[in-house]
Amino acid sequence: MVRGKMGSHHPLISVVVPVYGCETCLKELCRRIRKTIETIPAQFEIILVNDASPDNAWETIKRLNESDYRIKGINLSRNFGQHHAITAGLDHTKGDWIVVMDCDLQDRPEEINRLYEKTTEGYQVVLGNRVQRQDKWSKRFSSKMFYKVYDYLAERSSDHTVANFSICSKKVIEAFQTMREQNRSFPLFLQWMGFKTASIPIEHDKRKDGESSYNIKKLVTLATDAIISQSNKPLRLSIQFGFLISIASLIYGIYLFMRYFFLSETVPGWTSVMVSIYFIGGLIFFNFGVLGLYLGKVFNETKARPLYIIQDKTENFDACKDRRWENE
Repeated sequence: MVRGKMGSHHPLISVVVPVYGCETCLKELCRRIRKTIETIPAQFEIILVNDASPDNAWETIKRLNESDYRIKGINLSRNFGQHHAITAGLDHTKGDWIVVMDCDLQDRPEEINRLYEKTTEGYQVVLGNRVQRQDKWSKRFSSKMFYKVYDYLAERSSDHTVANFSICSKKVIEAFQTMREQNRSFPLFLQWMGFKTASIPIEHDKRKDGESSYNIKKLVTLATDAIISQSNKPLRLSIQFGFLISIASLIYGIYLFMRYFFLSETVPGWTSVMVSIYFIGGLIFFNFGVLGLYLGKVFNETKARPLYIIQDKTENFDACKDRRWENE
């Protein structure tokens, strides 16, 4: 096994990586993380969270752990989603500083050094700003549109170039761990908490292997969950829209009344009535749907189910609680 003896004055950096569909990237990912952090210098642990990856990711994680015990693995019982997997990793970190990044090598491990350097200026959260994203245009477009809609409904300002890649102090992660709601978004939670935050431009690489697991359906679901969990503005908008429809209906009714009694005009009835019924009925079902989404999320929260279930961990996962790397 790889062992390194370091002085206690060096900080411990925990790197949390949710793993799904990128087994072939893991060896290179860990090698580059280790090489980068050793230049800081710092102690480190890499926590790879297998979110029921459809490939042989868990077997690869166990082999990496056998070669270097600082590479640790958590195997979830099923696919809970990326942000739940991130939570599982964060709940098991011991670091003074915690890095969260993706497993597909689009987040360059070499940027960890720059993120850490920025924390020396007094920031507790440093986000990686992907100025030139190497994603497909459809993914960049959908991300930008999501943040525009989200900012409008949540009444805040977000940066669509920021994702999970970041470094946070232990204090920030301890605050994050108190937030146990089912609808989760790691970067949005960081922004909500309000700690002293900075962002730096970073290089963003093309995906090395596989395809993104976020299809249109998953992106819409994620966007809906994020908006509903962070804002009740859709409910207010539905009330305002219903009020406007009522006012418009009243004005139209007065107009028809004036035509009938003062101009002696016969008002056609069947078509306008049917159109009105379908229109108002559609609005009612739409508003019920919005209300139902909120009630459904409340129902999920009241069940208080765990955010994730761990099926297995790599050997000696907690062997370094004292944070000292000892030679065997």
